Amino acid sequence: MRDLPAGCSTGRQNVYTSERHSLTPDLLVMAYRAGFFPMAESREGPLAWFSPDPRAIIPLESFRISRSLRRVLQKGTFTVRMDCAFEQVIRACAEREETWISEEIVEAYSALHTRGLAHSVECWQGDQLAGGLYGVAIGGAFFGESMFSRTRDASKVALVHLVTRLRARGYLLLDTQFLTPHLARFGALEIPRARYIALLRKAVTAVTCFSDPSAASSQEVRE
Repeated sequence: MRDLPAGCSTGRQNVYTSERHSLTPDLLVMAYRAGFFPMAESREGPLAWFSPDPRAIIPLESFRISRSLRRVLQKGTFTVRMDCAFEQVIRACAEREETWISEEIVEAYSALHTRGLAHSVECWQGDQLAGGLYGVAIGGAFFGESMFSRTRDASKVALVHLVTRLRARGYLLLDTQFLTPHLARFGALEIPRARYIALLRKAVTAVTCFSDPSAASSQEVRE
């Protein structure tokens, strides 16, 4: 989930396409399967494609929750829902002074959500969206894109519920793309790109289902 601190050195590899292609759901799926993802240079800037080396992941089996966050979870401060307000979540993630989430990205990922391949995890307080995250699910791989909080700990609670869902559904890979100190607290680590690609190839062929096929399009998570 790429919320990069200013001046952060990522060691990232990037590939700029020589000719302009529309950012479509099909192109996104093909790119993720190959280990690439897009970022805009700015809110209205051109897109570039990235495949970092090293790559950051959160191993699902060693995900860590702090004692203070466990207390927040026990209080039930938020109502957690999935896929109830995808476009609100992605637009909230873009609400910052500098952002890589352009309108083209919003539209493309919203179309991917319509296809059932992009998902949001949302924390609500009453009818107010307090925080959340979104990402892309292909096979047994989930690619975390971004998160936001308007209320303390909201995005952290969303991440806990995401990991709980991925574990329960047999997912193999949670890709966070870049490592930040925030994600490291949950157990995120960097691995060589070659190892990441090997994990990715196995994960995208796994048969999983992020959402319940028989459920409504939006789902409330019961704690």
